[in-house]
Amino acid sequence: MSSITTGNDKQYSDSRKLAARARLNREYTIAEIGWFPWVAGQLPLKAGDRILDIGCGPGWFWAAAVDKLPESLDLTLSDLSPGMVQEAVERCQPLAFGSVTGQQADATALPFEDGAFDAVIAMHMLYHVPDQSQAIAAMHRVLKPGGFLAVTTNGAGNMRKMYELTTVFGSPPYDPGGAAFSYGAAERLMQEHFGNVAMTQHPARLRVTEPEDVFLALTSYPPGEEADEAQLDAFRDAITEAFRVGSGVLETEKETGLFISRKAA
Repeated sequence: MSSITTGNDKQYSDSRKLAARARLNREYTIAEIGWFPWVAGQLPLKAGDRILDIGCGPGWFWAAAVDKLPESLDLTLSDLSPGMVQEAVERCQPLAFGSVTGQQADATALPFEDGAFDAVIAMHMLYHVPDQSQAIAAMHRVLKPGGFLAVTTNGAGNMRKMYELTTVFGSPPYDPGGAAFSYGAAERLMQEHFGNVAMTQHPARLRVTEPEDVFLALTSYPPGEEADEAQLDAFRDAITEAFRVGSGVLETEKETGLFISRKAA
């Protein structure tokens, strides 16, 4: 069965499908500090660092976090999707970075020299990569000695009450991204390649007040995207019942973590 972790060419040719899922998190997350500012505050960056963002998507993180980052960062935005690279570069070039360049790239075969970057960032993308160990090895290779890799992913319990609704499509009742590249996988592979890893979880929960946003988010990728009318009707019924039980609200805990490893100097 296909899912959010497959069909990347169709899912990520541009940001339209991703936007439905991003909206759910942007509009309904309850947290003292939002996800992007929180990640920015955790990254041990220095002014003038050379940064490679792998799986950059449309560049939303950098646009949201630029005011919270050190000055004069040289940013290389890479993604398997040329459309995403173009959108990210267009979004970030006018912002206050030292430089912004784009490069279409496969995470397992990065077209950069050894030791080229002070930091490599890979946010919520390794669950799309078939050989995650090879990708992390490539990230290690392009880091300078003493540089760091920052990876984000979801835990298996992320937004469980929401993902339980997708069982009407035959999906398992959990986050497919968190299943494909779990907290445990991140810790194991980064420890294996770097010899060290530190993990921090963003304290947050989701409180959704609009049922249609749940529907749009969970039908923006397979199998919901490919469901027939009977399945979609059953899905709407499941959403309606969940909101009835929650007195008009769907609340669920989030599990979203940041893992940082440093290359030996």
